[in-house]
This record gives sequence, C-alpha cells and structure tokens, in this order.
Amino acid sequence: MGYSPIMPMPTFSTFILSLASSALVQLGEAPDPSSGKMEEDIALAKHTIDILSMLQEKTQSCLDEDEKRLMNGLLYELRMKYVVKR
Repeated sequence: MGYSPIMPMPTFSTFILSLASSALVQLGEAPDPSSGKMEEDIALAKHTIDILSMLQEKTQSCLDEDEKRLMNGLLYELRMKYVVKR
C-alpha cells in the first residue's frame, strides 16, 4: 500500500502527533483544519490529553528513546497550555 506526502505512513509518532495536533486545535492554539477558525473546547482538549497520558502509561516499556522523548515533550507542552486555559 503506497502513501502519499499528504498521508504519512502510520507510525506511533505520527499517531501521537495527530492526537497532539487535535488537542492544540481544541485548546484554541491552532485553527481547525476543516473551518480555519480558532475555537476552544477545553473539555475535549482535556480528554485528548488524558488519552495521550493513557497511551504513555500503557506503552512505557515498549517505546524507543525518540518516541519517549516525543511523548514526554508533547504531554508537557499540552498540559502547560491546558493549565493556562483553565
């Protein structure tokens, strides 16, 4: 199955980056790709951050060092942005 530049090959990193991007949109930090509008849904952002936290916990022993750094960095950034918005 071929992948185009628009749809990257699915990896753990692209998956968590996708979730983090969704959280940034939900936090009102990035425009919604479908509408171009900046809107906040703090409850949904918290849910997405909680999903990333759950994935971190469940995959802790099987991630490589780059994936761990990415996950830790994304969660730190999202949590700090969430705290500011609350």
